[in-house]
Amino acid sequence: MLKTIHACILLLSMGAASSSATEAAVDTSLLLKEVQIVQSYSEQQKQTNSLSTEHINRDYLFQNQQGNLMKTLGQLPGVSNIDIGSGMSKPVIRGLSFNRVLVVENNIKHEAQQWGVDHGLEMDAYTVDKAVVIKGPASLPYGSDAIGGVVQLTSGLMPQANTLGGSIEFHGKTNNDLLGTSLWLYGRSERIWASLRLSRIDRGDDKVPADSVDIYSYRAALYKNHLRNTAGKERNAHLTLGWLQDHYQGRLTLSRTHSKAGFFANAHGLEPRNVDSRLHDRSSRDILDPFQEVTHLKLLQTNQWSGARFALETNLGYQRNLRNEWSPYVSHGYMPATFPDSLDFDPDLERAFDKSIYTAQLKTSYKMDDNRQIVAGINGEKQFNHINGRGFMIPEFQQNSLGIYALAHRRWNTDLHAEVGLRYDLGHLQTQAYQDWFPSPTTDDTNPSEWVYLQRAASIDRYFGAWSGSVGLSYVPQPWSVKVHLGKSFRMPIAKELAANGVNYHRFSYEVGDPNLSPETSYQWDATIAYANNRFRIDWNPFFQYFPNYIYLNPTSEHDRLYGNGNQVYYYTQAKVRRYGSEIQLRFQATNHFEMGLTGEILRSKQLSGSKKGYTLPFSPPDALHLSTKWHRSKLGPIQQAYAAIDVEIVATQNRLVPPEITTPGHQIVHLSMGGIVPLSSQNIHIALQVRNLFNTKYFNHTSYYRLINLPEPGRNLALSLRIPFQRLLNQKK
Repeated sequence: MLKTIHACILLLSMGAASSSATEAAVDTSLLLKEVQIVQSYSEQQKQTNSLSTEHINRDYLFQNQQGNLMKTLGQLPGVSNIDIGSGMSKPVIRGLSFNRVLVVENNIKHEAQQWGVDHGLEMDAYTVDKAVVIKGPASLPYGSDAIGGVVQLTSGLMPQANTLGGSIEFHGKTNNDLLGTSLWLYGRSERIWASLRLSRIDRGDDKVPADSVDIYSYRAALYKNHLRNTAGKERNAHLTLGWLQDHYQGRLTLSRTHSKAGFFANAHGLEPRNVDSRLHDRSSRDILDPFQEVTHLKLLQTNQWSGARFALETNLGYQRNLRNEWSPYVSHGYMPATFPDSLDFDPDLERAFDKSIYTAQLKTSYKMDDNRQIVAGINGEKQFNHINGRGFMIPEFQQNSLGIYALAHRRWNTDLHAEVGLRYDLGHLQTQAYQDWFPSPTTDDTNPSEWVYLQRAASIDRYFGAWSGSVGLSYVPQPWSVKVHLGKSFRMPIAKELAANGVNYHRFSYEVGDPNLSPETSYQWDATIAYANNRFRIDWNPFFQYFPNYIYLNPTSEHDRLYGNGNQVYYYTQAKVRRYGSEIQLRFQATNHFEMGLTGEILRSKQLSGSKKGYTLPFSPPDALHLSTKWHRSKLGPIQQAYAAIDVEIVATQNRLVPPEITTPGHQIVHLSMGGIVPLSSQNIHIALQVRNLFNTKYFNHTSYYRLINLPEPGRNLALSLRIPFQRLLNQKK
């Protein structure tokens, strides 16, 4: 709340400065009454929205940078991340991830290869101005893939009228010697504005408090605690053009992100003992084989018309995601010892995915009176995914989806709000058949010597359709707040779940899809009970979820001997699943300058059918508790908005497992942070300093795929962030 008040005061003072400059010729005297800010917009939305939400502003993102966006958001209650290295993380909301959690940027769904463990979020974290995390099924306005929650990101906010300005940011980390730089420039007249951001990140190999890891029963030594070949770099650009008219606002956004990152050499399809350690240990900043290059192009266009009672919004989007994974050619199974010259792809191109996505949305809202509102919309998407390279994981596919929805909101008084909605989704998925590029002997006893090009995936042509619905109630008689949400959500299976047939080196598995999987359905009850006064606030968010046909990878006793290194075989299957848990948040303002906080989360899941009946779900996050204390002052000598904080993260032992998972011991780690705004001459410098894992504790993250090789999380890490804003007012009268 104090951060919100500071931000509002800053905006008011900027507006006052602009007004005094432009009206200097007029001698006026104004007496303003005291203004008391009792509630921010985000707090109001949290109370009236029946789903549990977390609102994050740019100050939080700046002060808590963790190297990538999803790691930063992973500090929120009920939110974590699956990661494989510092540059590749996926959001996890209440234990659900991949295609069950939707990431939205400026109202358009971010589409890439999100099914892959090693495929991070292709977005520039510096561009994000605010984030909203919706916990629980949000399929009604967003459609399939929002069955577990939504991470809603906003970038390129409209600047103040008649200004030129920007900022330059620096971010450094000691663990992997990361250095990030971002330059932001903006300008706006009364009706036209533009924003440009250029960012680059360079990082070295990650360091861990361990001298070896276990891979395929082989202990691989780590030179100076470095993970060989985990260095990476990013080069990003983000341009926004906007224009304003009466009752209209338009925006065009063009962005390009490009990253190159190494794969941990001892664990990516290479025999661990045969890695050229002398080459890989020569430098901690070079990127050698194996590695991946990813380029994501995004073009978004938004139009908004608003009237006294009626509003209309259109969103159009085009995205292209190009991912190449490179690794030296190594013969497995019946692959030829020498790569044939007759093939039309590079022998070192392990896998390539080229995905194009076209999106269109229309949303309308009509306010019948002050208490009743109707929102309706339609959204459609078309995807084309092409593949290349010597390795196979998923086939080429084309996917179309269309959804239509309507929501009605009713307010009986200032305390009681209700919302009901209905949606129908229709999807069509076509996959192409795939055959190996090399022959293998048949297992037919009648002709055992015949060699054929084995078919790894058959063509699939399937339609999916289902209804979704929700009912929500919010009762907010101050100082109490009670919210209840009931919903049914739908998710159509993706190409990997239906047609995968290949090695996943990052999971150390061989994965096989099932073309007969049915769409996934979820029924959920979600609630929030909160109490708040001037010094104390508590939020409790219990939830219950039931899947009659949850899709997941089921480990078996089989091992692949032909295409990998004896990886365990996993089959996509479906089971009845029950999930429940809760998050709790407490905030206590002990004094005007000192506050304490506590957040906690628990999650329980159980398979009610299938071969793993009675087990939990794979990679379930353990119970966690987060204690924080923060001191802050609006002014400390020359330093403005000074703060210092200590955070203690307590994670329980995770022994609710699905074989081949192993128990992950609990841990307690301590983080420190401090910062503020330091004036230097006429320029303000925003500073944020963090010390992560203060005592260099060795601990494991159960949701990380590196856990499978007993690889601990990073040790002590010092992170420094600097932001230098600058602004000039235009059209000032002299």
